[in-house]
Amino acid sequence: MVKVADNHFDNISVNDDPKTWLAKIPLKYPAQQQAIIESSFSLAKALFSQNASAESYFSEGLEIADTLIHLHVDAVTLSAAIIYPMFQHGVITKEALAEKLNPEVAKLCDGVLAMDAISALQSKNLNRKSDQNQTDNFRKMLLAMVDDVRLVLVKLAERLVVLRNVKQEEPSVRVQVATEMSDIYAPLANRLGVGQLKWEMEDLSFRYLEPAQYKAIAKQLDERRVDRERYVNQVLNDIQSELAKLGIHNADVMGRAKHIYSIWRKMKRKNVGFEEIYDVRAVRILVDEIPQCYAALGIVHGLWKHIPKEFDDYIATPKENGYRSLHTAVIGPMGKTLEIQIRTKDMHQESELGVAAHWRYKEGAKAQQAGFEAKISWLRQLLDWQEEVVDASEMLDDFRNTVIEDRIYVFTPQGKVIDLPMGATPVDFAYHVHTDVGHNCRGAKIAGKIVPLTYKLKTGQQVEILTTKNGQPSRDWLNPHNGYIRSSRARSKIHQWFRHLDKDKNAAAGRTILDKDLQRHGFDKVDLLALAQKFNFHSEEELYAAIGAGDIGMTQVINSIRSAKGESIQPVKSVFKPADNRRHNSTNGIQIEGVGSLLTKIAGCCRPVPGDAIRGYITQGRGVAVHRQDCSYILKASEQTPERLIAVSWGKLEKETYSADIHVIAYDRKGLLKDITTVFANAKVSIDSMNTSTDHKSQSVNITLRINVENTDKLSRVLAQLSQISNVTEVKRKH
Repeated sequence: MVKVADNHFDNISVNDDPKTWLAKIPLKYPAQQQAIIESSFSLAKALFSQNASAESYFSEGLEIADTLIHLHVDAVTLSAAIIYPMFQHGVITKEALAEKLNPEVAKLCDGVLAMDAISALQSKNLNRKSDQNQTDNFRKMLLAMVDDVRLVLVKLAERLVVLRNVKQEEPSVRVQVATEMSDIYAPLANRLGVGQLKWEMEDLSFRYLEPAQYKAIAKQLDERRVDRERYVNQVLNDIQSELAKLGIHNADVMGRAKHIYSIWRKMKRKNVGFEEIYDVRAVRILVDEIPQCYAALGIVHGLWKHIPKEFDDYIATPKENGYRSLHTAVIGPMGKTLEIQIRTKDMHQESELGVAAHWRYKEGAKAQQAGFEAKISWLRQLLDWQEEVVDASEMLDDFRNTVIEDRIYVFTPQGKVIDLPMGATPVDFAYHVHTDVGHNCRGAKIAGKIVPLTYKLKTGQQVEILTTKNGQPSRDWLNPHNGYIRSSRARSKIHQWFRHLDKDKNAAAGRTILDKDLQRHGFDKVDLLALAQKFNFHSEEELYAAIGAGDIGMTQVINSIRSAKGESIQPVKSVFKPADNRRHNSTNGIQIEGVGSLLTKIAGCCRPVPGDAIRGYITQGRGVAVHRQDCSYILKASEQTPERLIAVSWGKLEKETYSADIHVIAYDRKGLLKDITTVFANAKVSIDSMNTSTDHKSQSVNITLRINVENTDKLSRVLAQLSQISNVTEVKRKH
């Protein structure tokens, strides 16, 4: 049931001379371009005559060229197609091609060969060196594709020819070729808008990958073909008659080809049977002008009742590959479902030829150039993204996901169309707009209403991202069960951020924390490499990063050191304690330099906690008030009453908790307070008080909390976790 595109290859012989061959093909070229094609044909035939084993290469080149003729490609592309199999198998070099034909053909063939990087990257047995080589090759391939997209057309045609002829190969080979076609090349043809190749690729690969289902659908199509054709002809007559009444006489109304893979995919997606698929009975209406498209749509909806949610206007909102058409489904005669596509004849030509249509127009035609750029803009963007990707498998995933997934099309507030995979969220959207927008994303609005970051975007929606200054991504976003991201682009950027963080901030923070604790516990000499290896790290830097990221607690580290030194290990104590003496008089909590036992209290204005730099202030009759060193009260006192300031430091802290005030600003949503309190519960931090106020105009909420923690390390971790909550725009500690 697979219908190979009509071609004239069966009428072509490897014994033909160039002029005879050109006379047989339906596309005619000017004399200068015809000379280029003849030269390529003559060279390929000469190489074949010198090497008998190259006959199949010559035959394959003519079949590739014949496939491309129907895409109306230019002479250089056709010349490259003819000679490419010879070049691919090493019968002729790039230098010889440039000398005997021309440098442009040689460059094009070299670019087609570079696309083998796709197959190489699919290998799962890459070592570090080969992984880097394949990554570099993949980037070169993308660069070549962007530089001259004609090479993609040659590669698509070459792979299609291989698939057509794979029937004679072993079953395992057929499946391998079909899988590669289904996974990579058919979606690539779709992204470039080349429908003429896409349909045949999909149906042929489906035949080998799902033979039983292919045969079942093919049989059903064949059994009911006569009845279906009779039904469709009745529909065509009704539409033609109504179009004529409106004065639309030049319309082409026809039954549309039935593609088995498309039917199977819709059956699977909608979970319905063969008879319920609208594609089985399909009609296409081609008119001259866009207004006639909508007039024809009115006629169709006037004749039959349309099915809700089955109408798509791809003229007003084209697909990312440039596809434009009206799609509708109706309850036709005898109550049978019927799918109808309506578009102009130019739109139809573009949908069949895709990027290949670019060469059918004169150079410099602005409208056509703009359409061409739109079709390959995703390639340019993918190339930009790949500059930031270092892992070969991640790179292939990016490429595969970009070409293969169903897409949605949403808008920025400025009206720019953003192409995303189906199921994408505001976080995916944010990272697509800009990496920094993604990192700082804390909420989103759709049509002016705030939505959660896990909201699944829909085509046609306008998305506004709400950001915060100095934000950062959340590790929760990477958990697939949480539903924050769908695109490999967003996942890659988040991974990259944490990789950089681990190398820089986490390692630096971990070193500081470790040094401070070693000093506090009186450990002067510690073998840090041996310590790191106890935790299965290869270096001290990895240990620092794990401590800084909070993956390893300092109690574990200190206990490990004590164990190595033969000292008793201190049990880990519960850190969930009520702070019933937040203002305490304990001399164990604060040490006052040069003074014995003295009454101390924690200042209520800045509420320092262990780890804060602190300074004491001698009060009148109430002992020493302990402030944060950056407290405005202390800064003022240092100028006005410096004699009352005294040096203090933290003493034993084992049984103390300290209160701290924090301020959270967020865009209001359902479940926000629950998410905030969950952070504290998980961290075993008690909340002493909480006040909230809502600004209905900005849809924001201000939350002030007083919590009880043991030290600044824990406070910092809690603040970081709060800042990662969806819709939270700012978290800060109050002075």
